[in-house]
This record gives sequence, C-alpha cells and structure tokens, in this order.
Amino acid sequence: MKSKRLTSFLTALARVLLGLWFVYSGGVKILVSGLDRFTRDISNYRLVGPPLDMIAAYTVPWFEIIAGACLVLGLLRRGALLTLAGLVVVFCTCIGWAWAHQLDISCGCHGGNAPIQYWNKVAEFTGYFLLLAWLWKNERKQSLDSVSVP
Repeated sequence: MKSKRLTSFLTALARVLLGLWFVYSGGVKILVSGLDRFTRDISNYRLVGPPLDMIAAYTVPWFEIIAGACLVLGLLRRGALLTLAGLVVVFCTCIGWAWAHQLDISCGCHGGNAPIQYWNKVAEFTGYFLLLAWLWKNERKQSLDSVSVP
C-alpha cells in the first residue's frame, strides 16, 4: 500500500514538473524571445520555408503551454502526454536533421544564441522519452486500477 502511494506521489510530482517545464518553454518563446525570433530559429533548420516556418513558430509554443498546463492541472493527462511525446519526436527529428547536416545553429528552445550541443540534446531527449514512458505506464496503470470489475 505504501509503495502504491509513493508511486502515485512520484507520478504526480513528475507530471507537474514536466508540465511546468513545457509551460515555461512555450512561454519563453512567446513572451521573452518572441515568435519572430522563434520563426527565424525554425527557418535556420532548413526543413520548411515560409509560411510553414511561421505557422510552426506560432503554434508549437501554444501546444507546449496547453499540454504542459493540462499535466500540471491533471486534466486530460494521457492526451497531454501523447501531445508532448509527439512534440519531443518532432524536436528530436529536427535536431537530428541539423546534426546530420552539420548546422551550427541555435536550437530555438529558449531563445538563446548558443549553438546546439548535440550530445547534450541526445541526453535531454533520452530523459524526456524515459520520463514520458514512465508517466504513460503509471497513468495507464492508475486508470486500469480505477476501473471496477463487477
């Protein structure tokens, strides 16, 4: 019983911290560095051109904020986890593309000018995927536990 409570507490804590991280990340893009800057960062990857770079720049931060807020508030948790996992896959693909093409660009994550440190991104994405998988497993287990069998 204690183990279940501890797992439940750790799941909630991880969910809130991850959610806050993505709310912060999206908020920085909108409020600090600005969407025009984020549009330039996206275009530096040379994956898409206008107007797709602008559409991505003006929508991605909102997905981060909304999915992150859902995790923090405990709303639509599994949908939020899937959304964030999808975003991480896209981010990972973009970073991989930049690495394969030896682009010396800023990643655009938090508005800084520092070039991407590719091995650091490998560690970061590994952490995201492990945490998202662990949260998914525990959310699924909690939802199955809450279903009562007649």
